[in-house]
Amino acid sequence: MDKTKFLKWIEQSGISFERTVPFNKHTDRLVALDFTEANQDLGITILEDTHLFSEYVSKKISIAVAVYGIGGYFENRTVYQRSSVFAGTEADKEPRSLHLGIDIWGKAGVSVFAPLDAVVHSYAFNNRFGDYGATIILQHEVKDGLFYSLYGHLSLKDLDDLWEGKPIKAGEPFAHFGEPAENGSWPPHLHFQLILDMEGMKGDYPGVCKVSEREKYFLNCPDPELVLGMMQEIL
Repeated sequence: MDKTKFLKWIEQSGISFERTVPFNKHTDRLVALDFTEANQDLGITILEDTHLFSEYVSKKISIAVAVYGIGGYFENRTVYQRSSVFAGTEADKEPRSLHLGIDIWGKAGVSVFAPLDAVVHSYAFNNRFGDYGATIILQHEVKDGLFYSLYGHLSLKDLDDLWEGKPIKAGEPFAHFGEPAENGSWPPHLHFQLILDMEGMKGDYPGVCKVSEREKYFLNCPDPELVLGMMQEIL
């Protein structure tokens, strides 16, 4: 499915997606977290120390009396300098810094729900410092074709008893926010991303791209807010 068909389906179907994480818009609060160069509070000392980074995120959420921190779609971030996963190559020095999903920052163990009926497309433990850690990709079949949703930084136990093609019902809890030791060494959060073409990949897909590749990924990774429906609730 291409982006035009996807957006048309969203507009015309009138579908109501299930929540992706526990959240009550009438009582719960969200706070936007900024990981661009405009945030001068996040120096390399904090970024290179997962414990300090986690304390920073938790404090921001606590001060706002919020349940989650949220944000990041197409945000050009500086936080990826903490990991060689996003560094440029010898042939191409350009690093990856443009975030392709929405992050929901919270506590380890928070449940993750399927926003609509799906089957498991693939899953993997991407266990490098700064990578996704435990990752699950769901495949959704709708009237006009297929699209995919990616869930990164999960609990490793969520990969138990999975198989490709396993059905997951809309609203079913199937994963949890992982601890840093299993989520790629990040503060606990969910990376949620929509993908229209997996390009033959399994268990992984770029969640961050080079700025020079923004057009390609903008077309293949629509705004996750179309499914989440949470960003309007930010403080």
